Amino acid sequence: MEPSSDQQTAEWDKLQHIRHRFISVMAQNMGLYGISETNGRLYGTILFSDKPMTLDNMSQALEMSKTSMSTGVRALTEASMLSRVWEKGVRKDLYQTEDDWYQSFTSVFVNRWREATDNNYHAALQATEAMQRMYEHTIDPQIKEQIKKDMDKLNHAVRYYSWLDEVIALFENGDIFQIVEKK
Repeated sequence: MEPSSDQQTAEWDKLQHIRHRFISVMAQNMGLYGISETNGRLYGTILFSDKPMTLDNMSQALEMSKTSMSTGVRALTEASMLSRVWEKGVRKDLYQTEDDWYQSFTSVFVNRWREATDNNYHAALQATEAMQRMYEHTIDPQIKEQIKKDMDKLNHAVRYYSWLDEVIALFENGDIFQIVEKK
């Protein structure tokens, strides 16, 4: 028995509501990856699209400007979350989500964490060097004692950032998937 037109419409509406809820939650959490909530909604829209989308399709689906869609596509492509695809007879650029979410996560994770870790590591080394020079030139015993304590903290930070560098390397070289398998 075929569903009635009203029933079919209600079910499509329900499906869209479920998709929308998922996309909203996912978009809110995209900040963790350095992706704006708007771009998270764009990603979710493309994810649930049955076929690759043009900027015009995206603009219409999200009721936003084509310029905003272009900016979002660029950010998502740089994060390895979208890719441009080709279809015969279609002159406009088409985009679809990357199938390998693990690679997308790895790409975003590595880029963001590598930069932050390197910056913090070098800042800790510079602070340690500056404190060492200060320690050698100060005659105040209380300042010398405080510098020792601070340098211990900085040395701890340097060891931590070195460890974090090893964790990041596991993602960069793919060894993480030997430790934690893809599902």
